[in-house]
Amino acid sequence: MHKASKAAIALAAALAAGCGGGGAPPTSPSGGGGSTTVTITITGQGGKSAFTPNPAAVSSGQVVVFKNNDGVTHHIILDDGTMQTADIPPGATSAAVAMGTSGSKTYHCSIHPGMVGGFNGADAEPPPNCNQAYCFGGG
Repeated sequence: MHKASKAAIALAAALAAGCGGGGAPPTSPSGGGGSTTVTITITGQGGKSAFTPNPAAVSSGQVVVFKNNDGVTHHIILDDGTMQTADIPPGATSAAVAMGTSGSKTYHCSIHPGMVGGFNGADAEPPPNCNQAYCFGGG
């Protein structure tokens, strides 16, 4: 089976799992190795520290899932608007999202705009004058 076919099958299976706990696909927090899925953990408050790893390494052909370990719902969107998750309740994992490229991109939580992250070296900053708990925190 071709590498592209395996990736398509993995993406279809991950999308079928949808949002929520249960059958999360195999993960690789650093984006390295042979895994087709990169998991970014939402750890809660703290601006750039709210996502781990941040920035995350994502290779072409890999998909990304966000695991919400915080106590509130989050909704992640790429800053360029090309991708977003559904709402991710506490304890849930987003559906897999195909990145399409291994390029540098930034993202944020649309509910908590001070929560920012990036892929492949991209470093995002919380918006100016951000004064909510999700804007701050130690690294």
